Amino acid sequence: MPDGRNRKDVQVGLAVDIVLKQDQRNGTLTRGIVQKLLTKSSNHPHGIKVMLDDGQVGRVKHILEE
Repeated sequence: MPDGRNRKDVQVGLAVDIVLKQDQRNGTLTRGIVQKLLTKSSNHPHGIKVMLDDGQVGRVKHILEE
């Protein structure tokens, strides 16, 4: 299962678990649907930054199976 560090694996409309900026220390995950990809580079060691359909922004930790 892709882990969200490569931009090519993350697409608009996918269900993902992200970690919000305020949750980085405790590792709490937030689940949602990708609305927009915010990271421009092809990969990022902490996960691709995305905006969910509810407006929350964070880095992808898991891409959920469909």
